[in-house]
Amino acid sequence: MKVILQDGTVQECGFGDEVGQEAFHHTTSHILAQAVKRLYPTTKCAIGPAIKDGFYYDFEFDFDFTDENLAAIEAEMKKIIKENLKLTHFTMEREEALKIMQEKGEDYKVQLINDLPEDAVLSFFQQGEYLELCAGPHVTYTSAIKAYKLLSVAGAYWRGDEHNKMLTRIYGTSFPNKDMLAEYLNRIEEAKKRDHRKLGKELGIFTLMEEGPGFPFFLPKGMVLKNLLLDYWRHIHTREGYVEISTPIILARHLWETSGHWDHYRENMYTTVIDDEDFAIKPMNCPGCMLTYKLQPHSYRELPLRMAEIGLVHRHEKSGQLHGLMRVRCFNQDDAHIFMTPEQIPYEIKGVVRLIDEVYRKFGFKYHVELSTRPENSMGSDEDWEMATNGLRTALDELNLPYVINEGDGAFYGPKIDFHLEDSLGRTWQCGTIQLDFQLPQRFEAEYTGQDGMAHRPIMIHRVCFGSIERFIGILIEHLAGKFPFWLSPVQFKILPISEKYSAYAEEVKAKLDAMGYRVEVDSRAEKIGYKIRAARNERVPYILVVGEKEEADETVSVRRRDDGENQDLGTLTMAQLDEYLAKEEKAY
Repeated sequence: MKVILQDGTVQECGFGDEVGQEAFHHTTSHILAQAVKRLYPTTKCAIGPAIKDGFYYDFEFDFDFTDENLAAIEAEMKKIIKENLKLTHFTMEREEALKIMQEKGEDYKVQLINDLPEDAVLSFFQQGEYLELCAGPHVTYTSAIKAYKLLSVAGAYWRGDEHNKMLTRIYGTSFPNKDMLAEYLNRIEEAKKRDHRKLGKELGIFTLMEEGPGFPFFLPKGMVLKNLLLDYWRHIHTREGYVEISTPIILARHLWETSGHWDHYRENMYTTVIDDEDFAIKPMNCPGCMLTYKLQPHSYRELPLRMAEIGLVHRHEKSGQLHGLMRVRCFNQDDAHIFMTPEQIPYEIKGVVRLIDEVYRKFGFKYHVELSTRPENSMGSDEDWEMATNGLRTALDELNLPYVINEGDGAFYGPKIDFHLEDSLGRTWQCGTIQLDFQLPQRFEAEYTGQDGMAHRPIMIHRVCFGSIERFIGILIEHLAGKFPFWLSPVQFKILPISEKYSAYAEEVKAKLDAMGYRVEVDSRAEKIGYKIRAARNERVPYILVVGEKEEADETVSVRRRDDGENQDLGTLTMAQLDEYLAKEEKAY
């Protein structure tokens, strides 16, 4: 597949190459826009980038868009692909480009051109009658697009600003052959079945209400799940020598000015006034931890000092960006901050990497690592940033851990290592992070007494394993399709009496399992046993125990085990036999 790059040169690429895939999807977005303009000439085109797994294009229609319109556009795209139109690249002078776009009534393209620097080279691509302001890359002919699908329609504010006009965003995807498209569409359908918002409600884990947009409500079973994760977190952190603290949710403005958040993160913070003084609800736990560190003097002999906190933080997210547990306005962050000497940096970084690796392997996640470097909006000296970045790079190299450089995506106070999980559907999620910070200890004038008896400034690591507990639960729900491992399942056993006559025996069995430390429910509803079995299966309960006349007489239970989406019949077991069978289950973390 030949690809036209931004400078007009042509390069041979495969669909598996990043540039090749971007060119493929980007070209399909242009085919979409060309089809729209052919069918609805008065439509105004905004932007249409390639994105992960596909593309989108934003339009301003002068009519109410429907599914019938979407089908018509797909049919017109097919014609354009069959026409085998050649894509050509050229540049244009600013005045000429503005004139053309103004004549075409493309107001959004005019805005884009006007926002470009005066000396910018304006890059265009053309296919047939369709002209697009675009830097590329693109394939050379429309016929390269062998399989495509328009997936959904959504509203999107122009440039993501809620004060701007709402546009119609059409999402789609494309592939070199129909088999790849079919495989992708199957994954999409599976993802819909696993949607944590759907399963979270069905399984009684969490809910979202209009009274608190972006503020999730955890239900009883969700709290069991959440607390089990936190118990596991506390277990491994105690083992690794962390001490746990808790800091206030609301703190005074001057603290956030000292930390730099007031200047660098203000638009994401909720604020209030108490006794005529400005306060902020914390978006991060770090400044509170700094105050805790400074409560008493420290010696080099105490370092590294590892302080952990499950802190409830609040961040203002735009309503259009909220998404279940994945993007919320308040969440519990499993923070830890490590205070150390410069010499301890590599050892501590490697220790955190090993801990995060242990956590992700526990839940069956693969992951990849990115090293994010200094952003434009940062604070601190070049020397500090170079030392911090080299410290992270050295630790990764010594661990022989593959990573990629993510230029300019570090925190404003320091570079970071990000861990991107891969779930069972091949999707990636950024969760764990390790941030090396020279700035906050300086801004708060944190100190320790060195071996030389002099005051020194500690180096600080910010790190999370889960990231957001809420988001991690959402990812787990989708990764496991709600089928949590035995130790993590909110309900481990569901006891189903065949009729009300055997409810008393079901309660006896429950009492025995309760005494053994398991989480058990009895379904005593006046429903047929088949109905109750289906309900328990839908709840993804690891074990279903059916009891009736024979089981009561023999003091046994009929056991069905959840196994790869089905419940495997284990036959009739005594409680002693069941206990022996359960010895193979991981009962705790």
